[in-house]
Amino acid sequence: MFQHTLKSVIRLTGIGLHSGAKAVLTISPAAPDAGITFIRTDKRGFAARIPATYANVVDTRLCTVLGNAEGTTVGTVEHVLAALSGCGIDNAVLAIDGPEVPIMDGSSASFVAAIERTGRVEQDAPRRVIRVLKPVTVGNGLVTASLMPSERPEFSFEIDYGSTVIGQQALHFELSAGAFGDEIGDARTFCFLRDVEAMRNAGLARGGSLDNAVVVDEEQDRVLNTEGLRSPDEFVRHKVLDAVGDLYLAGGPILGRYHGSRAGHALNNQLLRALFADRSAWCWDTPAALMPSGWCEYQPRAVA
Repeated sequence: MFQHTLKSVIRLTGIGLHSGAKAVLTISPAAPDAGITFIRTDKRGFAARIPATYANVVDTRLCTVLGNAEGTTVGTVEHVLAALSGCGIDNAVLAIDGPEVPIMDGSSASFVAAIERTGRVEQDAPRRVIRVLKPVTVGNGLVTASLMPSERPEFSFEIDYGSTVIGQQALHFELSAGAFGDEIGDARTFCFLRDVEAMRNAGLARGGSLDNAVVVDEEQDRVLNTEGLRSPDEFVRHKVLDAVGDLYLAGGPILGRYHGSRAGHALNNQLLRALFADRSAWCWDTPAALMPSGWCEYQPRAVA
């Protein structure tokens, strides 16, 4: 019902999945209504600050990258944003000493564990949500992402890969207290062995390894990670994890049902842009326990 921030500062160290560079991430409490903001500590002034909003997404190749008008960027933000969303953190400042959030083990588990260790603190401000008022869909017949009205924050996803290791998978998930860490948070990012060389030639996945990604060998039809999968449907669970993170760039929690069919970061961002482009498709709302029944604020606060 109310906004939350962290009780204390969190510090995490790792490497960037795509840059391969060491990265230090510090997550600090923030004031009510501040939202989520990234700060590049190797930059100064306006160039350092990047609000975590959908309008600031500048690249979606294999990860979500945010940027500002000064040309400063920070990449692979989706896993930490998913953890903040899943743990109910509304306001935080994320200071990073380089261009990419550390990948950790390829999931949100390290971020969730750190948030749970430090704890949350309730703030003296009501938690407002973005209520979806009518269906919004982007994509084509096979690859789509949509938002539909719902009284609960819901996520559903379906994937279909030629590899029998993955095959067809589908999942429905409700984002409720504790559910993200228990069901979704430890699902790792994945790729195919045949794509690794091409990604590295394109300057991507330089920090990727079996320690931070599930790698599928299609020729031998097997997972290369010696420990195997964390769940039989870890692949679709990670796609839901990505969607939770990408949609937190809305500027607040979304009260509605997201459905993705073979969607990725690009389509998730297109979906938010389509939602906010239609003023009849959404509104800011406050939980009924805090406001009269049926209250809905159609004038939005800034989301970009």
